[in-house]
Amino acid sequence: MPPRSNPTARQKRLGAELRKLREAAGLSTEQAAAVLATNRTVITSTEAGRHGISPERVRRLAYNYECADQELVDALVRMAADRTKGWWEDFRGVLPPTFLDIAELEWFATALRMATMTHIPGPFQTEAFARALFDASIPQLPPEEFEARVAHRVRRHEAVTRPDGPAYTTLVHEAALRTEVGGRKVLREQLQHVLAMAEHDNITVQAIPFSAGAIPGSGQAILYAEGDVRSLDTAQLDRTNAAEFLHLEGQLRKFRLHLDRMQHMALSPTETSDLIHALAHQL
Repeated sequence: MPPRSNPTARQKRLGAELRKLREAAGLSTEQAAAVLATNRTVITSTEAGRHGISPERVRRLAYNYECADQELVDALVRMAADRTKGWWEDFRGVLPPTFLDIAELEWFATALRMATMTHIPGPFQTEAFARALFDASIPQLPPEEFEARVAHRVRRHEAVTRPDGPAYTTLVHEAALRTEVGGRKVLREQLQHVLAMAEHDNITVQAIPFSAGAIPGSGQAILYAEGDVRSLDTAQLDRTNAAEFLHLEGQLRKFRLHLDRMQHMALSPTETSDLIHALAHQL
């Protein structure tokens, strides 16, 4: 397979997991290369996500690495076999790679949990709401990128509204539900859209009320994507210039606990619906 100049986060993750298995087995890149009758450069490139690998080679490496976790091996084989070119590829070269990586992460997740404190979750945003958000960017975005960001944001809903979409639980703070992004009309239509999204069987929306007080992780938006096996979970955090993807078990455990605590403090889905209806009625 030809080398990649810009591997996706998913491709990097596959390579990183293969590297972890190799290191756990105590093998060098030269020894791993011998297993595949290739050279160490191919192994290092594969582990960096810059070089593709076939499902058969993943199984051969896993066998020689003496990996006894068959569920993990099967999951890695599926990652290697999948050649999906998702809708986000339309934006490659136009938007920063992390925008595409987030869309890819959401698409392949088996379940999603999200918490936002200051804005409506991305997959729920209407076009008018997204335009108002990106219009507030400093410095101002170039017109082409502005339009691309809006279009990309609006299409993110496809991951959770498609027929086989993953279970999606979103926790949104009352502050985000009340902030008049784009004005009263835009917010009213946005709240109505959130209510419509919540009608999907796989989507659960819960509001964190002001009365909940201090909450863990309140300074950032959290996206937690479950993989085919627990060890392939990913937590994604928003940063000023790029998204951060976290894979270490200690990090994942921390954010699972954050989300569990937030969900315990949040209103029930029915109470959330009542709150959003009331807020929309006030606008």
